[in-house]
Amino acid sequence: MPNISSVSEFLLLALADTRELQLLHFALFLGIYLAALLGNGLILSAVACHHRLHTPMYFFLLNLALLDVGCISITLPKAMANALWDTRAISYQGCAAQVFFFLFFISAEYYNLAIMAYDRYVAICKPLHYGSLLGSRACAQMAAAAWGSGFLNAVLHTANTFSLPLCQGNAVEQFFCEIPHILKLSCSDSYLREVWAVLFSILLAFGCFVFIVLSYVQIFRAVLRMPSEQGRHNEFSTCLPHLAVVSLFISTAIFVYLKPSSISSPSLDLVVALLYSVVPPALNPLIYSMRNQELKNALRTLFPYILLKHP
Repeated sequence: MPNISSVSEFLLLALADTRELQLLHFALFLGIYLAALLGNGLILSAVACHHRLHTPMYFFLLNLALLDVGCISITLPKAMANALWDTRAISYQGCAAQVFFFLFFISAEYYNLAIMAYDRYVAICKPLHYGSLLGSRACAQMAAAAWGSGFLNAVLHTANTFSLPLCQGNAVEQFFCEIPHILKLSCSDSYLREVWAVLFSILLAFGCFVFIVLSYVQIFRAVLRMPSEQGRHNEFSTCLPHLAVVSLFISTAIFVYLKPSSISSPSLDLVVALLYSVVPPALNPLIYSMRNQELKNALRTLFPYILLKHP
């Protein structure tokens, strides 16, 4: 029985059979990647350069943009390189690094989204306590907790997954190294330890999900009691983008890790993986800036500043 030490590389999913389609996938992924870098880079610059945006809400949005850049930079560049150079190979060390950093960024992003829900809850339901509950020190501690939890989660799953013996070859049926597909390569009984670790993470994620839902129940109750229609509109404009991002993120991630094996197929798995690993980092800047007047104003003033600084 071969074990994991005998595997020197993995073969990722081939997105296309013909050279023309491979180059088309490369161009498509490059466009999405550049759009994600541009959108998140603009948010990072706007929040960093405008003192009006130095508030807890935008501090956590800055963290989200950083995590989005990290998340999409782990998956798409390798997929683009494979499509461009007509290869499927990724080294064993590269696969382990991809699993670790993807889990690190995606887990920290989820915890950051839960913190952003708490920020909106305090801002709308307890506005008089906002300064004391979400001071600069508290915000830094919560952000550090999100990043630290993501790191520990990534260490746990990467160590468990890559200590498993492999008996089913080295072909990963996904365009990046993803734990469910690596587990399919393991021996029949050896993957149970990682399954228990996944279940633990799912329970933790479910706790965050319940926290987000309860926060928004309280938020909507408070907003609907507001006498001013303009006030309700303003509060909804800050909450709805976050709710849209959370819904997309959670629904696709849950489907990936909890879907029955009977409905699993390479094409469906690929679409769902793109929805939770590529689409959110590319769309989040658009979602957050579309209904946020403060951010739009900051971006408008940022462009003349850049043009003047770099003639």
